This record gives sequence, C-alpha cells and structure tokens, in this order.
Amino acid sequence: MEKSVNQLPDLLLEQFQMEKQEMNLYSPLTLAYIGDAVYDLMVRTLVVEHGNCAANKLHRRTSQIVKAPAQAKLIDQIFPMLTEKEQDIYRRGKNAKSYTMAKNATMGEYHKATGLEALMGYLYLNGEMERAVELLKMGLERGKEDEI
Repeated sequence: MEKSVNQLPDLLLEQFQMEKQEMNLYSPLTLAYIGDAVYDLMVRTLVVEHGNCAANKLHRRTSQIVKAPAQAKLIDQIFPMLTEKEQDIYRRGKNAKSYTMAKNATMGEYHKATGLEALMGYLYLNGEMERAVELLKMGLERGKEDEI
C-alpha cells in the first residue's frame, strides 16, 4: 500500500516499531527542529522542480527563502489565515527560549522564524502536510517571493 507524505511520520514509526508521542509532549524547540527540515525540504523541492541547474545556484535560491528574515516575512503574511491552534503553536515557538541566533537576522526575525518552523514541525508530525504546503504557497504568493 502506498503511503502519502501526510503519513510519513506514521510510516517511520511503524517501520521502526515506535509509538507515536502525544503532540503536547513536544517542546516548541523540538517542533522547530523538525520543522526547519520540513520547511527546507519543501522549499528545496520547489526550487529543484522549477528547473535543473548548478547546485550552487539551487542553494542560493533556496537560501533566499529559508533564511530567518524571509521566514519572518512569510509568517507575517500568513498569520491572519492561521487557525487558533496554529497561532498558538506559532506563538509557543516564537516565545521559546533559544540559545542560538541566526546569522544575518535580527532577534525578532529569528524568533518569528523559530515560530514558523515550530508550526511546520507540528503540521508535519500531525500528518497535515497539505496544510503546510497551503500555508507556504499563500505566504510566497502574498510576499511575491514565489520567483523561485
């Protein structure tokens, strides 16, 4: 039976014989940790599917979208469209005490980016990748950054 990307976390747990954790047991920074990878993979997929080119050019295009200032701009664009639960997850991530800081970003941008990543991690682990993609699309379209 084929599994969709929405079922990937469950498929991994099944194959590695692990039990699913309660969503409220994950710290906001744990959600941001996995969300960073999910967001990066979504953007990389868009960049690669836009056209085959040299890896360094792909990296530059991707970096412009996944860096903290761009993520902060994206969450500003989509925040009004988030559900109450999604806004809560975002705020928990944004307000989490982090001991690192992004290069070339203000502290505010970094916190907003962490909130966005926490939201993406939550959506991924909760099997809601369609919603994650929908939010990414809305943010890129509203921010005019879909020139991948």
